Amino acid sequence: MSDPNAVPPVTLNRLSIYLRCLRRLRDQGVRQVSSQQLAHRYRLSAAQIRKDLTQFGEFGIRGVGYEVDQLCDRLASVLGVDHTRSIVVVGMGNLGSALARHVGFNSESFAVVGGFDNDPKKVGSTVGHLAISHISELPTVVRETNAEIGVLTVPAPAAQHNYDALTAAGIKAVLNFAPVRLKLDPRVQTKNVDLSINLEELGFFLGQG
Repeated sequence: MSDPNAVPPVTLNRLSIYLRCLRRLRDQGVRQVSSQQLAHRYRLSAAQIRKDLTQFGEFGIRGVGYEVDQLCDRLASVLGVDHTRSIVVVGMGNLGSALARHVGFNSESFAVVGGFDNDPKKVGSTVGHLAISHISELPTVVRETNAEIGVLTVPAPAAQHNYDALTAAGIKAVLNFAPVRLKLDPRVQTKNVDLSINLEELGFFLGQG
């Protein structure tokens, strides 16, 4: 599949899960695994695993299974995480600080290289290994670190301004946690994460009980 837009998001989500599971197996020294073994170990569907993987080429050998290292490398390439991608976090409050320290944001695929805020009390302090910079330094840090992903964790009224600052600095993709609809730059991939919506969905199902 050459067109990334042709891949349903739900399929990409499953590929991410497969990659995470395979990396765990690799760390445990497992060299080969079948779709049935992978499914049983991580409560997945063997048929779905095979169906998803065949969309991206031939993987594994019938009756033998998959080479864990090889499949890890192939899935990382498909997902565009076959090298470390640098992240900047804008808004270093409780959520931004937690995400900057999160292991998933500092793994073999991603690394947080900058944290930004406009609060004088936060600028110059540190979160883990990260020194918090003023938002005015964003273009310089993006240029020097080749950061590609921006994580936006500012209050709703400040979201658009800071989103625009990220795109103007050259950020190519944004993960937006601000609970607001943004005017998007069509050149920038943007993913919205609204925690309130997820909680309200849970509240709905609880209310039906």
